[in-house]
Amino acid sequence: MKKIKLIAMGGTISAHHTKRTDLRNYTSGHYTGEDLIREIPEMNEIAELHIEQLSNVSSTLIDTEHWLMLRDKIHHDLSDGNYDGIVITHGTNTLEETAYFLHLTVESDKPIVLTGAQRPFSAISSDAHLNLLNALKVAASDSSVGKGVLVVLNDQISCARDVSKTNTYRLETFNSGELGVLGYVDPDDSVQFYRMSVRKHTTSSEFAILPISDLPKVEIIYSYAGATGRTIRPLLDEERVDGIIVAGTGAGRCSEKEEVELIEAKKKGIQIVLGSRVMNGRVLPLERYKHLQASTSDNLPPHKARILLMLGLLKYRDNESIQTLFDMY
Repeated sequence: MKKIKLIAMGGTISAHHTKRTDLRNYTSGHYTGEDLIREIPEMNEIAELHIEQLSNVSSTLIDTEHWLMLRDKIHHDLSDGNYDGIVITHGTNTLEETAYFLHLTVESDKPIVLTGAQRPFSAISSDAHLNLLNALKVAASDSSVGKGVLVVLNDQISCARDVSKTNTYRLETFNSGELGVLGYVDPDDSVQFYRMSVRKHTTSSEFAILPISDLPKVEIIYSYAGATGRTIRPLLDEERVDGIIVAGTGAGRCSEKEEVELIEAKKKGIQIVLGSRVMNGRVLPLERYKHLQASTSDNLPPHKARILLMLGLLKYRDNESIQTLFDMY
């Protein structure tokens, strides 16, 4: 029997409301990891479980300090050979960001699986129980080794790089767009993979062996019709930022007024990455913005491009090297 570490961090999967039909006004952090396991005894038939409560909050409160603490904890737990894999319970709002950070920074090929829930643990027809059970099945499966950090909800296995939350309340919220899921957890309890990511991650990532005690400051600005660029100016005048991700329109475009502010940002040594607010498709370099000396985000959504840029700025400050990262990761 595999030995799996369960790290509980809160979120809707830990939430409670006295009214079992209220799927909105619940309080996260009501149930601990121990509580979850007690209510799902079938988990003990799949693996030998060891539980640690690292936090117990809504994922809207998760920040980079949580990421660094979680990374250190995983390295400690997996490097000593005591565990065969990790399951992390996490709120769904920022689950994909935590997953992608770990995907880039954990030096292990052992399964690391994040899961959560769209409905509180106390609700009628909560998805919490089966999501957690399926996440454990994936973490205990030999076929999950070397696949990078995985996200398991709604019977689907997704790559941390590709997956995004796409619906506020529906159970089928996590979606990998045009690329699709990696596989499924089927009713016969089997874990079935059909593809794997070819982009660098975990043991092939240069950031996995990098000591990280703090992260550069990267902000995201959102472009729209008639954008004034006023959201960029405070970043130049009042705060020191190392990078700006542009959630651009279409194929990564911004307004002329935003462009003026981005030119000023570049003069101050701030790294610019042009991304898109569109869910699917790559952002490619355009002659129109060549003078910005900006990198482009490939098909990463802005909030994941931010993570890769934060890590990239730990090692590089030139556009060519930053662009190479977005082409490889």
